[in-house]
This record gives sequence, structure tokens and C-alpha cells, in this order.
Amino acid sequence: MTETPILKLTNISKTFPGVKALDSVSFEVMPGEVHALLGENGAGKSTLIKIVSGVYRPNTGEIAIDGEPVQFSTTRDAQEKGIATIYQEFSLYPELSVAENIFIGHAPQRELGPFKMIDWRKMRQSARELLASLDIHDMNVSQNVRALSVGNRQRVEIAKALSLNARLLIMDEPTAALTESDVAKLFEIVEQLRKRGVAIIYISHRLSEVFEICDRVSVLRDGEYIGTQYVKDTNEDELVSMMVKRAVDNRFPKLPSDPGKNVLEVRGLSHEPLTRDVSFTLRAGEIVGFAGLVGSGRSELAHLLFGIRKPHSGSILIDGHPIKFRHPGQAIREGIAYVPEDRGTQGLVKEMTIKENVSLSILRTITRFQFIQSSEEKKLAQNAIQQLGIRAYSVQQIVEQLSGGNQQKVVVSRWLASDPKILIVDEPTRGVDVGAKAEIHRLLSKLAVERGLAIMMISSELPEIIGMSDRVYVMRGGQIVDEVEGDEVEQERIAASMMGDRMNSALVG
Repeated sequence: MTETPILKLTNISKTFPGVKALDSVSFEVMPGEVHALLGENGAGKSTLIKIVSGVYRPNTGEIAIDGEPVQFSTTRDAQEKGIATIYQEFSLYPELSVAENIFIGHAPQRELGPFKMIDWRKMRQSARELLASLDIHDMNVSQNVRALSVGNRQRVEIAKALSLNARLLIMDEPTAALTESDVAKLFEIVEQLRKRGVAIIYISHRLSEVFEICDRVSVLRDGEYIGTQYVKDTNEDELVSMMVKRAVDNRFPKLPSDPGKNVLEVRGLSHEPLTRDVSFTLRAGEIVGFAGLVGSGRSELAHLLFGIRKPHSGSILIDGHPIKFRHPGQAIREGIAYVPEDRGTQGLVKEMTIKENVSLSILRTITRFQFIQSSEEKKLAQNAIQQLGIRAYSVQQIVEQLSGGNQQKVVVSRWLASDPKILIVDEPTRGVDVGAKAEIHRLLSKLAVERGLAIMMISSELPEIIGMSDRVYVMRGGQIVDEVEGDEVEQERIAASMMGDRMNSALVG
């Protein structure tokens, strides 16, 4: 490439109290390039994109746009230079319409004498034209964003960026919460943007996506720039080694298991239309995977088992005894723990410390005369940090400051403190890097084999299901449609059961 980079960072450093987040990082993106930015959680990716988007100012180093040095004091400064960021958590207003969200802050206006008013008709028409330019023709621009699917909300974010004449679009984990069809649509939009000359910084923990849509890939590790490769000239093993400074030879470190007696038995459990006539068993010391497409009923089944929802019919037996849960507190007392899919809003109180989060599930047992025993709470957290390998400077560290993988370990430690028999984990490695994934997999296997936990693992990643499960149940349309174990646990059969007669070759490729 001989043309001028649309963005060039030179020796960028950023220090926070006690932490050097970036150390002399250099990075560039060319017009029309999809450039992947990889690294473990805590590698400095978020800090770097916040500097590019004007949230932070670097302590040292230079930012250049089209070869000209610039300084960003605010996000608006970056927007005026054509930089827009789409974060995992969308910055949309649910009660406003699609058109209003796209043009918020810069709506088209018309003059009425000495006054200026929003030109609502022009705004709606411009919104339709922007969406049409992305080959989106079926979205009602007058509809409130609250009513949209996650995929359509993301498309509104992209249209919003284009309404600001964005020339560089930063996408942070854009596929984390998307269905397979939404991912395919996103990739089509990325290809359209590339052809228009829009540059994209693409941040993802899913290496398969990097090889599918990216041109180059740069890697950060511990706040330092490690290197840049053309995607066609590298492979997953090389990128993993660059990210974690070691080869992750065994990404699914499953220990040999010898399952014991049935701990959980589910008979004909139904909550129409979410789940229908579901029956299965979990044994002590085994990991049972639950595979299925988004909407197949897996998470809804977990909610029934944990008392979040009440079944319409069917029964739940623990150690052979029928149990009925009116609320999650009863499920906890019967030995069930649940690590939810969305750790940020359902699994953690991010503004609280590690110590406070770990003790949340057993506050009654460490309370004396309505006062929490701080020494017991601290001991619990210290044991969790040691046993689960949580990387933190102390039990008083705020959870929000931890990497995604370490946040997930805090959620797991919180439930282990309740000494459960059954552990339900929903998307246990979503949003964490490849090194942290291997650590979480190792932890789950250890809990099953050494502690004898019966683990129900829900995952949308087939390699994870296959690599970590002793048995696999496949759900479709709220029902269990297949059970596989041993040599039958292979990708083609599971994918075929998930899809029914509609085999998706991309899913198994």
C-alpha cells in the first residue's frame, strides 16, 4: 500500500494511576481496509480506540489523519474528522425513532421566518436513503428503536455513523450478540463499506471472523504493539501466540471424567411457547453441553431450572426428590448455581468490589446481627482470587476495572461460594479472549472432575460444545431433538440437528 493512511498512530502511550495501559503503540489503517485489532482482555485495545475516538488524550505520541497531525479533546473532534465508533453496548435512545436516532444532534432543518425548525419529512427521507444505501429496505424509520432486534439496532448505529460522513468506523465486538443471519448481514454491510473506501477497525475475539472479512491484523499485548500481518499470510496459531506470548495448544483442556449418580432429572418440563416437554439428566462430575440456535429455548430452560420462570407442566428432581421453585432463592438453597449469559447486567454489580460481588450469593451465612462479617467476606474473596486465578491487585478492586475473562471468573466464584451441586453456565466464554477461554474451560473441567459438580453448559460455539462436553443435548423450537455422546459428538451431526433439514454449511465450515 503506497497511499496515505486515513489514520496513523505513532508511539502512543497512555498511563492511568498505577497502570501503563499503552506503551509506545504504533498503528495505521488505510482507506477501504478492514483492519482487525486483536489482544487479550486488558491488552490495551479499549484504551487505544478511546484515544482514536476522542474519549482519552494520549500522554505521548502523535495521531495523524490523512497525513496531518491532529489532537482530539472531545469525541466531537474525532467525529468532525470522520471517525465513528460502534461499541458493544449501543448508544441509542430506545424511546426515539430510528430516524431520530440516526440524526440526533444534526437533524436537517428548515427556516420558518427568523426561526429554524427540524425538517421531519426530510429527516425520515434521509434516514430511508441511508438505510437503502446499506441494502436495508424493510425498516420503518418512524418506529421506536426499543422495538428493534439487536441486529437492526446495530444497523441503525452504522447508518448513524454514515450520517456523520464517517470515513473510519470502529466496530467493537460487533457480532457478540447477533444471530447467524444477522452476522451474515453485517458482513455484507462491511463489504459495501469497504468498496466505498470506508476504513474499518474490527475488534473481535472470534478469529474465524478475522480470516473471513479482514485485510490486515494488528496485535497488542500488555499495552504494547506486537506486530501487524496480512491476514492471507498468517494463521490462528500464529495470532494466538502473538496475543498470549505462548502457544495455547489445548484450548479445550478437558480432564477425563467418571460421572456418578444422577443429580438432576428433568421430566416433561414445559413453559409454552418457550420450552416444550423437555426431559434430560445431569450426573455428578460431568459437563453436559446444550447446543442450539438463538431462540431454541436453551436460556429459557435455564431460567426454569433456576426459578426465574415457573414451568406450566413437568417436574424437576434433585437427588431423586421432586422440587418446585417459586423464586431463585429456593433454587440456590437446593444447590443450583447459575452463571447468566449477560454477566454485565445479570451476573455482576460492576460498581462494587470483588469482595462484595463474591459474597452476594451467601450474605445470610456471613451476617451476624444484621452486620456483614468483613473478615469472612475478605477471606472468601482471597480464596476465589487464588483458586480461580483472578488477576487483580486486591479484593477491593472494582469489578468494572477487570478484564472480561476475570469478570467471568468473579461470577463463577460468587456461585461456588454457595457450595452448589449443579452449575448452569450460559455462554461461559462470550466476549473473552482466547487465553481466558482456555482458563475458563480448565476451571469448568476441574470443577466437574475434582469437585463432582454436575455442569450444564449452554454455548453457541460448536467447537466449545464438542471440546468440553461429555454428552450433548441439541435443542430446536423449545424441544430437545437429539442427544449425542462419545464418538457421536461431532460437528456435522450437531449442526444438522440444530438446523433440522436446513443445513448451513457456513456453520460447520
